[in-house]
Amino acid sequence: MTAGWSRGQIAARAVDELRDGECVNLGIGLPTLVTEHLPAGLDVMVHTENGVLGAGPPPQPGFADPDLVDAGTQPITVLPGASFFSSSMSFAMIRGGHVDTTILGAMEVSAAGDLANWAAPGRLVRGIGGAMDLVTGAGRVIVLTEHVGRDGAPKLVQECTLPLTGRACVDVVITNLGVLNVTTSGFKLVELAPGVLVEQVVEQTGAPVAVDPAARLIPSRCASRRRRCS
Repeated sequence: MTAGWSRGQIAARAVDELRDGECVNLGIGLPTLVTEHLPAGLDVMVHTENGVLGAGPPPQPGFADPDLVDAGTQPITVLPGASFFSSSMSFAMIRGGHVDTTILGAMEVSAAGDLANWAAPGRLVRGIGGAMDLVTGAGRVIVLTEHVGRDGAPKLVQECTLPLTGRACVDVVITNLGVLNVTTSGFKLVELAPGVLVEQVVEQTGAPVAVDPAARLIPSRCASRRRRCS
């Protein structure tokens, strides 16, 4: 069994950070998998930047409605009671502080909680989208990402080298290796993924990591629902 969490398990672990009654916005990529792991008993409303409140999981193959897509143009479903509105109204909700939590991907997160997630050298850039508004207007910012990039370079760094989306905005980072809170003193490891050692997290992080004394002992809540997280 491979150590650490799969992409699906990262998304499932993010569900443990959500609270009943929250309005949650999900970024493109890995965060969109969160809707596949929301349990029936958790009362959250998923918000999309293009104007949906009450988005559900992706449709089953062959049942996609071309008129139902998220901000990344991926097909979605809607739950009973969902509402539709203009993009300008959607951003008024974001800028007005009505989104409780946003879950985004990242290219880099700094020890100060700075986020870079929209531009990288050599890649086609379609624009920053709504990420800048989200990290400013949402109550909490949770980042889901692999701990290192494809080239092996850390994504959690002392200072970001890529163009910033927002400064000092990230609260929690969930990677394939574990969960780190962003504190006033930098990264703090609070939970390890199954089979991962503290030393691995420290080695693969490009900034100092404080370790919660209980981090080695915290059981993976995702592991307890392995079928759903795989």
